[in-house]
Amino acid sequence: MIDRREQAVAYTILGAFSLIALLPIMGIVVTALQSRSGTATFGAFDGLHFSNFADAWSDGHFGTYLKSSVIVTVVVVAVASVLSILAGYAFGMMRFRGSTVLFYVMLLGLMIPTEAVIVPLYYDFRDLGLVDTYWALILPQVGTSIAFGTFWMRAFFRTVPRSLVEAARIDGASSWFALWRVVLPLARPAVLTMVVLLAMWTWNEFLLALVMVTDEDLRTAPLGLSFFQGRNKTDLTLLPAGAVIVALPIMLLYVFLQRHFIRGMLSGAVKG
Repeated sequence: MIDRREQAVAYTILGAFSLIALLPIMGIVVTALQSRSGTATFGAFDGLHFSNFADAWSDGHFGTYLKSSVIVTVVVVAVASVLSILAGYAFGMMRFRGSTVLFYVMLLGLMIPTEAVIVPLYYDFRDLGLVDTYWALILPQVGTSIAFGTFWMRAFFRTVPRSLVEAARIDGASSWFALWRVVLPLARPAVLTMVVLLAMWTWNEFLLALVMVTDEDLRTAPLGLSFFQGRNKTDLTLLPAGAVIVALPIMLLYVFLQRHFIRGMLSGAVKG
């Protein structure tokens, strides 16, 4: 049992570290709400100027950039999640020859950094005519996301009692039915945690968009923010406003799914 003193110390430490983590975010938000004619410092806050977000939105063309990021993120997360669930179920619940070797081959997608393959990948996509298309942003991220998603879902499926699947098989259920109707409902926290992580990584991807895309209409939000920064190096209010606009969608996704995310992190989703 934890007594009140230990609990108070734990909450104090957690509160202190939370404050340290939140202070930079608060500083960015406060700076983004300052007057553009004032001094952009944390202590010079002189009122709420929400027009900064409208100015940053129009000047930085963030509507176009956010649309590209949403398209890429939704497609990558949807395709990678479905394929990861299928592959994770096969590696975690089924037994077939060469499964261990094949699983470790798939893990190469986690071990090889994007920086190591970005140049040959660019030339391959250029020869295929995929440069300056959404496919140049989607396909590589689907591949790397499946590698992590398979590892994640396999770890969860290995914690599911085999008796559940065996009981479903005795009742005449196929492997497909056992996955989607028996096992997958139990995996909801793990799946939603995987979705949040994949969405965050896909949304924040910068190098791939920088190399594969030159058309402004295809730029993703992080890449668009970089170009916006280059045009507004001295404006210390529009830059934070643009950063908030880019970060807000993924923050809202996390807030909406935070309970499932935490439950998935703590329910043994990474055991195995």
